[in-house]
Amino acid sequence: MRILTTLQTLTQSCLRPLARSAARAYVAGDTLAEAMTVADRLCLSGLGVTLGYWDGPTDSPRRVADEYLACVRALVGNEYGYVSVKAPALDYSTQLLIELVTEAMTHKMRLHFDSLGVETVTPTQRAMDELLARGGELSCTLPGRWRRSVADAQWAIERGMTVRVVKGQWPDPLQPNFDPRTGFLLVIDALAGRARHVAVASHDVSLAAEAVRRLQARGTSCEIELLYGLPVRRSLKLADELGLGVRVYVPYGASFLPYAMRRVALDPRIAWRLLRDAVKGLRPAPASLGREPALSLR
Repeated sequence: MRILTTLQTLTQSCLRPLARSAARAYVAGDTLAEAMTVADRLCLSGLGVTLGYWDGPTDSPRRVADEYLACVRALVGNEYGYVSVKAPALDYSTQLLIELVTEAMTHKMRLHFDSLGVETVTPTQRAMDELLARGGELSCTLPGRWRRSVADAQWAIERGMTVRVVKGQWPDPLQPNFDPRTGFLLVIDALAGRARHVAVASHDVSLAAEAVRRLQARGTSCEIELLYGLPVRRSLKLADELGLGVRVYVPYGASFLPYAMRRVALDPRIAWRLLRDAVKGLRPAPASLGREPALSLR
């Protein structure tokens, strides 16, 4: 165990510069201004946007709330934009959440609650219920990797909420080997014909196509949602063929690095991907989305 820990420490030390370089491909920048530059370009390309601040370990709940408030204000006038938030980053503070939802309601903007670990779901839902009672327009993410997400789909349906479906990054502690593709479609089936609107959030084109087919067969409104920095050509082609809108999640902030290093500690094979992405990050970005295989518009 000591040898493994030492190897992981050395791996992280060596890969930290690579992770920092690779991070530039997956976040719009450290600041909201940089994120808005990307968001504005996406909107000009006919794409919707989601702004998401990736808080760092030293950020206080107040600091995170102020950043979320700034995101809401930055998107005023953008009818296709909304803000993604993380309730744990606000320490589930009722005061901060009410402040945030009040600002969003002033501008008729939706707030989306991202998923983190499975242990955060219940307190996040409690917080959302309080905000819904105040008239907030909310939506949430359901990961296919968690078995509880099918029941959570019912929770969202009962509240008339829009839902974003993802494979999920964090495993279900009760079933860590549960197949996320299988789970993704189980959640889609639970929402089809019943949910208000569904964002199919996956770069797995075959999975997204099957999810959309099931939703459309039941008359459910849906769209494709993609993550900034990942390849999009096939996803955009699919959306065009199916007549669907496309939205891009634009994260910004300085917290990608510790996140990447935690992933390396769990799976050193990620080192290869960091090296590959760091090398890609050294190449000049093409001028237009049409020629670029990924959403790198800086």
